[in-house]
Amino acid sequence: MEAVYQQKIDHFMDRINNGEKIEADDWMPDDYREALIRLISMHGISEIMGALPEKEWVPKAPTLHRKLAIMAKVQDEMGHGQLLLRVAEDLMAPLGKNRDDIMKDLFSGRLKFHNVFHMEAPTWGDAGIIAWLVDGAAIISQTMMLGTSYGPYGRALKRICAEEVFHAQHGESIIMALAEGTEEQRELLQDALNRWWTSLLMFFGPKSKNETGHSNQDKNMQYKLRTKTNEQLRQEFLTKYVPRVWSLGLTIPDPTLRFDEEKSEWEYADPDWSEFKKIVTGNGPKSKERLALRVRSYEMNSWVREALGKRPQHI
Repeated sequence: MEAVYQQKIDHFMDRINNGEKIEADDWMPDDYREALIRLISMHGISEIMGALPEKEWVPKAPTLHRKLAIMAKVQDEMGHGQLLLRVAEDLMAPLGKNRDDIMKDLFSGRLKFHNVFHMEAPTWGDAGIIAWLVDGAAIISQTMMLGTSYGPYGRALKRICAEEVFHAQHGESIIMALAEGTEEQRELLQDALNRWWTSLLMFFGPKSKNETGHSNQDKNMQYKLRTKTNEQLRQEFLTKYVPRVWSLGLTIPDPTLRFDEEKSEWEYADPDWSEFKKIVTGNGPKSKERLALRVRSYEMNSWVREALGKRPQHI
């Protein structure tokens, strides 16, 4: 039996290494399925939770044009989350689980979401930083996974990445307006950048498992769910955005930040990864408030799930 199972594993890895796409009804090793469920569920929930900081700015946006733009962005992010959770559900079905199990894991703290969405967004400058730099970081991560070995995830990412580009352009528009505005507006923008810089570095995760005690990075790369390390993604982000931030006359709150020509990489002050672990385990500045809002929404809409569950099978 072990020899037969090993043959199935070898055939599966040959398919992946040859660039074939795995589909939902294909045979797959248990740990491949588990890695996908963990990755896609976290991504989907992060899209939904990520809409909440910007949702706070819908009634407070400075103009009608900005209000409509941020409303559309919130709607897109929620849609991304729903799309990804549907992909995760297909993987969970053979295990007898569904979306309710995902939400239970979120509410119990077993399912984590990105560190950036635990943070406060007290000013319009924060809304700009989220749309420009947080979404910019997300585009770098998600573009890397477009070639993922799991076909349904890759197809979902293709649509998501296309929409995220518009989100980043929306953020850049806000940033440019503030950077070219009054001294007060520039200070507001600089303050927002100061608040978000460490969170942006943390966005990609630690360099190694030693910094937080665990890492799924190696397994995800082995199965070609991703093709770059956390640090490679962080370096790509720095290369793309540091010159742009400096070109606006803004100061990055890290006096050690520099590009090492010999190593051809950025040097920066490493974040406190114990703080990262504290945040993603539900102890960030807005963790409990945002999670409570999601719980209320889930409970208030229970009647919709019940109605759908009772609909005639022929409809």
